Amino acid sequence: MSREKNLAKNTFIITVGKISTQLITFFLLPLYTGILSTEEYGTIDLVNTLVILMTPIITFQVEQGTFRMLVDARNNFFQQKEIITSSIISTIISIIVFTSVCLPISCWLGKSYWYFFILNVIATVECSLFMQIARGLDKNVIYAFSSFIVALLAIVFNVIFLVVFQMRINGMLLGTFLSQVLGSVYLFFRLDLMKYIGRKSLQKKRILELWKYSLPLVPNSISWWIFNSSDRIIVTAILGLSMNGILSASHKFSSLYITTYNIFNITWTESICIHINDKDIHDYYNRVFNTVLGLFFSIGMLIVSVMPFMYNILINSKYIDGYNLVPIHICASMFNIILGLIGTVYVAKKNTKAVAYTSLISAVINILVHICLIKFIGLYAAPLSTLIALAIMTFLRNKDISTRYFKIAYNRKLIASSIVCFTIIVATYYCDSTFLHIIVIILSLVYCTVWSKEIVMKGLSMIKEKRFFGRKK
Repeated sequence: MSREKNLAKNTFIITVGKISTQLITFFLLPLYTGILSTEEYGTIDLVNTLVILMTPIITFQVEQGTFRMLVDARNNFFQQKEIITSSIISTIISIIVFTSVCLPISCWLGKSYWYFFILNVIATVECSLFMQIARGLDKNVIYAFSSFIVALLAIVFNVIFLVVFQMRINGMLLGTFLSQVLGSVYLFFRLDLMKYIGRKSLQKKRILELWKYSLPLVPNSISWWIFNSSDRIIVTAILGLSMNGILSASHKFSSLYITTYNIFNITWTESICIHINDKDIHDYYNRVFNTVLGLFFSIGMLIVSVMPFMYNILINSKYIDGYNLVPIHICASMFNIILGLIGTVYVAKKNTKAVAYTSLISAVINILVHICLIKFIGLYAAPLSTLIALAIMTFLRNKDISTRYFKIAYNRKLIASSIVCFTIIVATYYCDSTFLHIIVIILSLVYCTVWSKEIVMKGLSMIKEKRFFGRKK
């Protein structure tokens, strides 16, 4: 099977597992924002933000190293046992240390949801590790189904605990914990992980190898936490939990946008890791790069163009102040997508130090810009500081990769047309004119048709010829 077909097949498999539950979660926003106050929603977002921060710190990002090492060991069962055993033991030790430190702090704080914070960190760590093992073993169907199970169970538990038992904050956090635990149990038995675990397979050299790859990813992960979450900490500290709830609600649309891209990025990263040493990697990389960039730029513009009609439907009116932030969030996410596409080269080349270096610089810029602007422009400082920092990181990584490895050939027509089209969409976004909003939606659809035509036609052709899974007529 060709690289493009294999990439398309794996993307399709993972998309089926993730996108359906993501859409359900998205359309449940009216329920969540209707039941919870802005303060409660802001508190839940703050706890989840801290979970995201703590997960890579306590694991040293070993799960990422596990995936990368397993890609190179797919034909060697004994190496797989060493990698998986070493990663699981390393993770267990990290969990014990984390719990020993944080449990007394939670008892001192006396807030029940801080106990759920600890439980959610532990469950997230284990579930993330097992998912990366599934990816590394090329079990993409199992990976996709586990993602589906976790997301679906979280939705079911959230609805039950919020609507039926009216547990509010604790209910949503408990639902997240239970879904991660059950997802971990499914993965453990479905992957038959017991056959990969053995005392003799625990190798010090493997743990050191994992840490050597993964440790530089910790500052990178913290940097991304700064981009995605530190804004919430700063807003909570200066403007209050209520404003953080509004910021969180406005961020949901760009979060769905990035989540959709991340589905592709999972298989894109794997493909580049496998084919990085191919003679024609430059042509293959740039061909897929520009095709995917055109598709996701189109999706981003379409999201902004429909917001004048959809925001009030999906988000409760008490969160209306977040409406004006959406275009800035989406624009920042476009740079995020470029970073995702070019960042796979670092992963494939195992150059995690460059990842950490560029991330830290941009993260510091993000915090400084946010703190300087928040007292002057309020909530706008959060997405604007993220946009500036991501743009700088894109420049740094693009320059480094083009110098160190190979030149990234951007489609100039795509970039120019995107700038013009997005400028028009944003300019009309703040106009109170239904006619202009409809015109902009039509413009977005035309743009989407032009730049997504190639990828859609290829997909339809592969399905028509029954070659999507490698079979011909």
